[in-house]
Amino acid sequence: MIQSILSEKSLDFAAQTVKFCVNLNKRIKEYVITKQLVRSSTSIGANINEANFGVSRADFISKMQISMKEAAESEYWLMLLYKAEYVTEKDVSPLLGLCQELERMLVSTLKTAKNNGNNPPQ
Repeated sequence: MIQSILSEKSLDFAAQTVKFCVNLNKRIKEYVITKQLVRSSTSIGANINEANFGVSRADFISKMQISMKEAAESEYWLMLLYKAEYVTEKDVSPLLGLCQELERMLVSTLKTAKNNGNNPPQ
């Protein structure tokens, strides 16, 4: 069940981020950072989806780790847009909150997957 919640939240984050970047591009014509942000934010869910169809536990963990890295990168781009004064804190807060929630969920998923690998079969 956590996987479907994680998949759904990552898809929501990607969709909201794409809309955010399209609107920002219309408003101020900033394309470099937003392109990076769209790439990293959409990669989170794509890798989660791939992980769910992984061929092994190691493959699952690897894809989830990539998702975690992409979430961290997305957080960086959002913070850069704020620090460079392209957006206000109010503009970026909802996306940052969702990104950080995804990061917490990914950490938990990775911890569980790694711990289950250390348990002997019953």
